[in-house]
Amino acid sequence: MSNPGENESLHGLEVEIEVELAIAESSHPEDVSGTPVTEWLADPMDEERYEVGLHGLLDAVKAVEDATAPNTERGRYPRSADNRRSRDARR
Repeated sequence: MSNPGENESLHGLEVEIEVELAIAESSHPEDVSGTPVTEWLADPMDEERYEVGLHGLLDAVKAVEDATAPNTERGRYPRSADNRRSRDARR
């Protein structure tokens, strides 16, 4: 069972990640293909990995929020039709 403070913390974390993601997405460097590596401000691949990591973190926070939201079956995902059929076949 989660408490209201936990949900507020998750929401605050989600907002912070979204802000950081907006900054990361808006600050793509120009094409550095003709620039010597020693003059790069940042490695474009590192920036892309960072952005992908932020997307993953945001998805994880949203999943935890959904799992701890009131009126849910404590994080259980809805059963698919295949799962219901296999369960019914065992009866």
